[in-house]
Formats: sequence, C-alpha cells, structure tokens
Amino acid sequence: MIIYKETLPLQSNLQHLKTNGKKTGFVPTMGALHNGHLALINESTKTNDATVCSIFVNPTQFNDKRDFEKYPVTIENDIYLLEKAKTEILFIPAVKEIYPEGLESTNSYNFGYLQTILEGYYRPGHFQGVCQVMYKLLNIIKPDNLFMGQKDYQQCLIIKKLIESYNLSAHFHIVPTQREESGLAMSSRNLQLSKEGRQNATAIYKALNFIKNNLVNTPLQNLKNEATSILSNAGFEKIDYVEICDANTLMPLREHNNKTKIVALAAAFIEGVRLIDNLLLN
Repeated sequence: MIIYKETLPLQSNLQHLKTNGKKTGFVPTMGALHNGHLALINESTKTNDATVCSIFVNPTQFNDKRDFEKYPVTIENDIYLLEKAKTEILFIPAVKEIYPEGLESTNSYNFGYLQTILEGYYRPGHFQGVCQVMYKLLNIIKPDNLFMGQKDYQQCLIIKKLIESYNLSAHFHIVPTQREESGLAMSSRNLQLSKEGRQNATAIYKALNFIKNNLVNTPLQNLKNEATSILSNAGFEKIDYVEICDANTLMPLREHNNKTKIVALAAAFIEGVRLIDNLLLN
C-alpha cells in the first residue's frame, strides 16, 4: 500500500493508472476503521483495479466542536487493517491540504428540502461540510466508482445529488450496513461506549425492526411512538428523531401503502454518544 499525504503525487499515480486503462474505486473515511469500512474496501476491490481509501476527519462537518475533538483517532491500526485488506492507495491529507485557503473559503451547496430535515435539522451545517470535503476529494481522486455505507442513509442521498448536480464522473455504490452480532450498526462512535452502553445501544436496531415487523397492521404514528419508547426504556437519554419516510426523497409518510419504498430512521444519544441507524422496510 502506498500512503500519500499530498495531492500532487497522489494525482500523478492515479493519472498513470488511468492512462493504463485501470479502474479506481474510492472509499472516503474519517478513520477509526471497523469491519463496516472494510466491507466498502472489499466491494471496491471486487470491481476495480486499484482502491483508494482516504482518512480525513473533516472539521467543517462537525457542528459541535466537542464532537470533533473527541472523535476517535486510530491511525496505526487503520493502516494495518487497510494493508491486510489489500488496499492499494491511502490518502491522509492535513487540513491545509484540503482547505488551503482556510475553512471559511468554501462553496455553498443547496439541495433544498433534503438538507433541512432529520440530520440536516439536528446538525445544522453538517451536510454543507460533507459536500465541501466530498466535492474536493472527488475532484482530487476522480474515481471511477465511489463506495459509501447505507448506515449514513441521508448522507448517501445528498452525495448522490452532489454527483448529479456537478456532473462528477464517479459511479455511486451504496453498500448495506454492516452490523455486530447484536444487531448494532458498526460505527466508529461505538468505541466511545462502555460495554454496558454498547449492549443497551442495540435497542436502536430493535426499535427499527419493531417498525418493520408491524408496518402493515399498525398506524405509522403508533409505530414511531412505540419505537421511541423502546429507545427510552433502554437508556437512550435524548432522542432526536424516529421517522418513517419515502426512501427516495425522505419525505415523512403519514400512512403506509404498498407502492412506496419506505425507510425507517433514528438518531439518539446514549452515554452522551449520538448514534444513527436506518432500516429499509419493504
């Protein structure tokens, strides 16, 4: 695996690959890698000649400075895992490499309703930061294929719109959420939980499954209320949302029909750690 910290030598290598007809896949991460990330790497290596992984904790997507400061950093282990997974290229840029003109000198992106609800509502500015860094990374790397995880469902819809709106060349692949045996979605934030907290956190998956299993015969508002109770009873101290939406637009649904593809989404805090998850229902 070749490790790059600067853009120009990375681009030189990528151009050499492209000139020789090689396809590249790209997996953007913020480090603290786990099997969910490695599943993305694995999907990329199946269909590309070279896989590029980036590790960059992007400051512009954290609306809470404390969250940014406590985000786990495990770079030595990350490198070990990527080498073991046969990743060809790792990009570890400094903040100045991505934002040479400073954090304030960035573009503004407007994706309308989609960036104002759910994560957009509870984390104002978050998707602006995500789009800023993804636009820069996609223009640096210019991959043939981009791989991201379904756990960040709303983010995936945003990035899909980013690619379409700016005519970026990457073909976008959403990889199913990887889960621990308990059902808890794999996340770098899980490292911040105690053993007990990690076990209690499985309630978020149980709540989403409750919605899925009772979708046909129960009013949607009742399902959301019961799912919220499941989280509260498990020790989640703050629940940002439990919502049932059109899976293509994230417009909240008021009643179930057999024609609309549906997703249930939740975000809640346990032991001060904010977790998100989602489940396609049909």
